[in-house]
Amino acid sequence: MKAIVNNTIQIDLSQPLDISIPLSNDEQNPIAWYQGLPKIEPVRMGTADSEWIGKVSEGSSSTNFNNIFFNPHAHGTHTECLGHITNDFYSINQCLQTFFFTAVLISIAPMQKGEDRVITKEQIEKMLLEKNPEAIVIRTLPNEEAKKHKKYSHTNPPYLSEEAAVFLREKGVEHLLIDLPSVDKEHDEGKLLAHKAFWNVNDVKNVNNDARFHATITEMIYISEHISDGDYLLNLQIASFENDASPSKPILYKIE
Repeated sequence: MKAIVNNTIQIDLSQPLDISIPLSNDEQNPIAWYQGLPKIEPVRMGTADSEWIGKVSEGSSSTNFNNIFFNPHAHGTHTECLGHITNDFYSINQCLQTFFFTAVLISIAPMQKGEDRVITKEQIEKMLLEKNPEAIVIRTLPNEEAKKHKKYSHTNPPYLSEEAAVFLREKGVEHLLIDLPSVDKEHDEGKLLAHKAFWNVNDVKNVNNDARFHATITEMIYISEHISDGDYLLNLQIASFENDASPSKPILYKIE
C-alpha cells in the first residue's frame, strides 16, 4: 500500500459505500453475454410421493437450502484476473491477495465514435491529473439507475479504448473498476484489446513474465448519484472461487 505507508489517511468505517449489484433470480438482475436469468432455487430430493424440498415455507425442511446457478461475468458485479483471457489457468483467488487500495472515482461521458461510445485516454488523463491511485473507479454518464437491471446483450455498450488501458497500466493503476459489462467492445472479433493492454498480456498462449498477474478488472458495478467523484479507500471483496473471476463486493470509504 504505497500511498498509505507514506501518508496518514482518515476514513469512517461506519460509512461504507457499496458499489456492487446484488444477484437475484428475477428480472431485476442485470444480464450480459446472451445468458438467461440466474437461478436460486431450493434443493429437491426424493420421489414425487415423498419429496423433500429445501424450503421452510414448503413444510418439509427445517432450513432454507438453495442451489444457485449463475455466471459471474454475465450476472452482476465481478472481479477477474488475467486468467480470463489466457490459455493457462490463473485464479482470481490466487492473484488477488490484498484487499485495500487507494482509489479515485471519476465520472466520464464516453465519446461518440461512429456507432460506438468510447472512453478515451485523454478523458481519463484529464480527470486523474497528477493523482496516482492504486485503483480507479469509472462511472459512465449518463448514470441511469437502470444500469442495475439492464439487459446488455446485443446493445453495443460503451467500452475503454486500448490507449486508455495502456495509460492506466503505465500510470501504475493495478485495479480497474467500471460500471459496464466489459472494458472491451461487445463484438470485437475476440481482440480484447483493453483487457490485454491493462494486464500487459502479449500472447495469451504463452504469457510473458512481465504480465500483470496481480492486477484486476471489476465490471458491472453501480455507483449511485449520492457518491461524489474523489478520493476513496477501496475494499475489494471477492468470494474464494478458484476461477478466472468471482462475484465481488467492492466497498468505498471516503477519505476525509
